[in-house]
Amino acid sequence: MEGIRKVKTTDIELKDRLVSIQRVTKVTKGGRTFSFAAIVVVGNENGIVGHGLGKASEVTTAISKGIEDAKKNLIKVPIIKGTVPHEQTAKFGGAQVFIKPASEGTGVKAGGAMRAVFESVGVKNVLAKSKGSSNPHNLVKATIAALLQMRDAFAVAESRGVPVEKVFNG
Repeated sequence: MEGIRKVKTTDIELKDRLVSIQRVTKVTKGGRTFSFAAIVVVGNENGIVGHGLGKASEVTTAISKGIEDAKKNLIKVPIIKGTVPHEQTAKFGGAQVFIKPASEGTGVKAGGAMRAVFESVGVKNVLAKSKGSSNPHNLVKATIAALLQMRDAFAVAESRGVPVEKVFNG
């Protein structure tokens, strides 16, 4: 992997998607204190995506904190004809994901947390499977880790120092 592809947030129109929200409880001497944790995915639906976690005593504040956190973690993902360039697997914690390119008209065949990431990044056709844990935190992170490992033909040609035609002809 050639490193993380960070993106500047200036002049990018980002749409946010709420993946999940949990009510968490802290038990104190005076009773229970409730707060909320929100996982949010933002993207421009054209190859840029990021995820964030916000925690607050109110739902709306937690979501807005999650959006701000997600804007700080944006990455660029190669998309070719509305799908991913190649098959990829990734793991984060107990969550494992498998991503496979799909032909035109297939749609996004993926579970809840993975679906939010694919729709935010702008992938229209993909086959995805999550194995192991269904924890939305780890699923989002594993999906983004798999997307980070994606490389298109131009990136492969550049890293090998050969023309693009040579990548396909062996």
